Amino acid sequence: MSEQPVVLHPDWDAYSLLDCGGRRKLERFGEQFLVRGEPKAWWYESGSVSEWRKADAEIADAGGKWRLSGRPERSWQLRYGELVFEARMTDMSKHVGIFPEQEPHWRWLRERLSARPGSRVLNLFGYTGAATLVAAAAGARVTHVDASKPSISWARHNQELSGLADAPIRWILDDAFKFVAREVRRERRYDAILLDPPSFGRGPKGEIWKVEQQIGSLLENLRAILEPGGGMVVLTMYNLEASSLMLKCLMNDYFPGGKLEFGELAIPCSASNRILPLSLFARWEA
Repeated sequence: MSEQPVVLHPDWDAYSLLDCGGRRKLERFGEQFLVRGEPKAWWYESGSVSEWRKADAEIADAGGKWRLSGRPERSWQLRYGELVFEARMTDMSKHVGIFPEQEPHWRWLRERLSARPGSRVLNLFGYTGAATLVAAAAGARVTHVDASKPSISWARHNQELSGLADAPIRWILDDAFKFVAREVRRERRYDAILLDPPSFGRGPKGEIWKVEQQIGSLLENLRAILEPGGGMVVLTMYNLEASSLMLKCLMNDYFPGGKLEFGELAIPCSASNRILPLSLFARWEA
């Protein structure tokens, strides 16, 4: 078990962080250059103003609208190995459907699942399906759960783009907490569980999710459906009030023993020696 937090960086040629600061970040997604609001970039920008002005589009924060320079594509494709993800600029959201900082998790999963074909994987809060498709491409049988119908439709589109239309993926539109509780009653078992819970959210029927109130109960139920004597759990969290040490303590409570790694997912900035922290994580394996 790791006793100290670690920092993991993505390795993906379709993406790069060019500069960050002033609560913004300048990024390259494939051929598109974007400026997005970033609440964790408290310092000054490092690059020249002219570099930032070359961006194809900019959005300040969630709830705003994209400001376009020229006529950039509002949707485009990004390749990750044999997989293809569609990125999109949609108003009222600063997200484009992919979180590059999670690429270290994709590599970690692919390495382990490729050695265990037929593994049963549960991906909770699965969004547009990057981890789901990585697992399916590695030979796993995946259950993908998300409370957003548009996100599942987007994920299924990525499935088609990636040539995985016949892959054994179950797409479930449901509240993650309620779904897991039913899986406990059904005595279903999974070999690997991924979860990326929001700080606050609503299920498809208006169910309220507050991570600080419900994460413990969710992990307790996940322990009940994890294959006895083995398995993997990957927890990612973007809650600004949390820390990786909190995740370490949580995972120690619900998944004692085994190997636990915890820390941050972060991206180095090419314009400086700064590293932009984006997410906390803890991942466990028996």
